[in-house]
Amino acid sequence: MQRGGMQPTVVLLKEGTDSSQGTPQLLSNISACLSIAEILSSTLGPRGMDKLIVNERGDAQITNDGATILKLLDIVHPAARTLVDIARAQDAEVGDGTTSVVLIAAQLLKEIRGYVEEGVSPHIITKGFRKACQLALDRIKEVQKFVDKSDPECPLRRFRSLLLKCASTSMSSKLIHSEKPFFSNMVVDAVQCLDQEELDESLIGVKKVAGGGMQDSLLVRGVAFKKTFTYAGAEQQPKYFKNPKIVCLNVELELKAEKDNAEVRVDAVADYQAIVDAEWEIIYRKLQAIEKTGAKVVLSKLPIGDLATQWFADRDIFCAGRVGAPDLRRVVQAAGGSVQSTCSDILPEHLGSCGVFEERQIGGERYNLFTDCPQAKTCTLVLRGGADQFIEEVERSLHDAIMVVKRAVKNGEVVAGGGAMEMDLSAHIRKYGLSIPGKQQLIITAFAKALEIIPRQICTNAGMDSTDVLNKLRMKHASGENWYGVDVDGAEGVRDNMDAFVWEPSLVKVNAISSATEAACLILSVDETVRNPQSEQPQSGPKMPPGAAQRAMRGRGRGVPRRM
Repeated sequence: MQRGGMQPTVVLLKEGTDSSQGTPQLLSNISACLSIAEILSSTLGPRGMDKLIVNERGDAQITNDGATILKLLDIVHPAARTLVDIARAQDAEVGDGTTSVVLIAAQLLKEIRGYVEEGVSPHIITKGFRKACQLALDRIKEVQKFVDKSDPECPLRRFRSLLLKCASTSMSSKLIHSEKPFFSNMVVDAVQCLDQEELDESLIGVKKVAGGGMQDSLLVRGVAFKKTFTYAGAEQQPKYFKNPKIVCLNVELELKAEKDNAEVRVDAVADYQAIVDAEWEIIYRKLQAIEKTGAKVVLSKLPIGDLATQWFADRDIFCAGRVGAPDLRRVVQAAGGSVQSTCSDILPEHLGSCGVFEERQIGGERYNLFTDCPQAKTCTLVLRGGADQFIEEVERSLHDAIMVVKRAVKNGEVVAGGGAMEMDLSAHIRKYGLSIPGKQQLIITAFAKALEIIPRQICTNAGMDSTDVLNKLRMKHASGENWYGVDVDGAEGVRDNMDAFVWEPSLVKVNAISSATEAACLILSVDETVRNPQSEQPQSGPKMPPGAAQRAMRGRGRGVPRRM
């Protein structure tokens, strides 16, 4: 019975749970997102800086790729992780624009932070953002340029130049910007090696060889992989073939494979000898079956032992065991045939072929190269450079460029980069915002202003006067010059970026703006954060044995009378 009419205390959440709610929590989430944008902002544009990030093991990575930086930072703030997710989604979907999407999302939150403090409902802000986002997407579809490679009046040479410009623009803010023409041609050639319907970028292999300069990098129109672990006899094998037959296996060609797969009990030494002879007979039967196929190159996902290696060497056959699954898949794509799980019944249609097979020295490594393949739908980029961190950053830069070129091949729609598209969208959305009454006018105008963060940050990173350049851009766009953007090299600071061939696939902008808007709306919709306590918190005092606490409580309950 309760005395004095007091209400009983209801414990809803576990003890130690931390909950924060209301407007202060929303503002705290916005501040966390702005902190992330502040870290990334200096990496944007052709004059962006790099970040050197050292992990707990002491490994250092140098990069200016937004998604990579956020992944390496290991951000734990729950609201800020939303920006990490959109950067990763942008990287997976389009491959480029990862920094831009985070900056736009954070700037959207910054522009409306004052309205949140004044008590404007997040639902009104969200509604305005979604309307402005739809206006932006419609505007991009309206102004984008389309190059159709199927048009008979559009030669493939012109379409290739479009792809080269998109790749070059993607690399302009990367570490390899000094070698843009060289790598742009390499990336476009790599994408055009693929099946133009599927465009599976995983079929572009990337191999890194330390040493040499960037110009020593090469594109292999086929497959190249590092020489695998070899046994005695491998050096006696031929290292060059013309038009060889290739067999790909998922079979272990080692003596120990037979005795490890069974348990046998024997009573006499002669019986044991018969088992040993049978094991040798089994492996020789496999080797002879492979030789009968006429294959001159034998590749296997599993080990090929010293007996098989020497046996193949005596018969002028090259073999490589422990070939990685991605490399074997690319060999099958390029040379044809299929991976066999048995050595019996290998038919001619199961074999592949290539024009030239050779083992070549690249830097300090030996590489096996398959070139001039009849149905090559794959290729390999062999990257060179002085330091491992440098080569890894080159790989990330080329991945972005490959994804951009892939999107351009699939769609063919491009817009001008360098902040030109953002300025055009800003002018278009602001014009609409001023034509409507009420709070929505303020929200949509704030959205338009937030888009200016891209050209503003490009100017800031290049050491230019962003206020002066943005005023020039606003004047140009007000007079109908839709493709004017930032020029980090010229004296005036602005130029027509469409004429200057600073092009990007329109999908980059569509994805960035829609993802940034969704992230901002998601953060605005959160008004409470509940942190559950850790499941294993350190307890003070001596530990009690399991079940002791429950027994103590039960004993205490029996011995103490209850007060009424």
